[in-house]
Amino acid sequence: MDLWNNDTEIRFFKEALNGFASVEKLFYKLKLGSYAYVPKEVNTEGKTLQSRNSLIGHFTENWCKNLIEPIAKKHGLFAVNSVVCEEIGLTRQSSADLVISKKDTIQQTAKDIKIIFEIKMSIISNYLYNEDGDIKLIGDYKTHRGNPSLLRSDSMLKAIGKSVDIRVCGEKSANIPIIILGNSPITANYKEKVDQLKQSGVIQNFISLNPNPSKSNFIKESKTKGFITPKDYREFEQILDNLLNFDFYYFSAMKSKNELGKLISLAAREKSDIERADKFLQLIKV
Repeated sequence: MDLWNNDTEIRFFKEALNGFASVEKLFYKLKLGSYAYVPKEVNTEGKTLQSRNSLIGHFTENWCKNLIEPIAKKHGLFAVNSVVCEEIGLTRQSSADLVISKKDTIQQTAKDIKIIFEIKMSIISNYLYNEDGDIKLIGDYKTHRGNPSLLRSDSMLKAIGKSVDIRVCGEKSANIPIIILGNSPITANYKEKVDQLKQSGVIQNFISLNPNPSKSNFIKESKTKGFITPKDYREFEQILDNLLNFDFYYFSAMKSKNELGKLISLAAREKSDIERADKFLQLIKV
């Protein structure tokens, strides 16, 4: 299977137009023509079309489900959109964009959810639409005024905030990995932040599913791989396989070093690594 590319973006526009979305809802009407984004050389404001947001959101959530479904099936699991699980803060107003789960239902319990995905994807490159219905690629994300996907600070902050909301629900969400899926690089400002979030266990990875967003240099991964860009589907599959094959546990605490030392000493008396880990997690909650 292919990861995100320019052909995927052109397919989105064609499907949206065939689904009776107007050109004005998808493209900026400028004197020079209809553009997906305002080109940098054009002297006008360049923000994302609000009318396009829901359309591309629906498209990318389905696209990610189709991408991940074969991996889930291989593990005897399901890929499900718009999941509600109120015990870990996933309400109808703030549902999970996508999960891998034991059950193929919208309403879920935490014990059945194996991975939570928050999807922050959008149109990345710029395109020109003409009246004949032709859609032509005219430049990558560096040639227009928009900040798509993970290049937007508000997208990053919303993803982080939602992940924190899930984590503070306590033990019920502690063994569920959280993945942020995008289709762009991140900005240099977030390179250290994504690594800190990975190291603290709040978010397991920010992943760009677009291996070729630009022919010039861009950030492919951060230092400790809080952000990564798989080069192909197989590499992405291996990332999810690793998450599904191992038991993870999120824990956080603020204790003195003396107290931590005592807890480690007590846990060290257990016979195996798993038993020592279980004992430490049990003690740290007290």
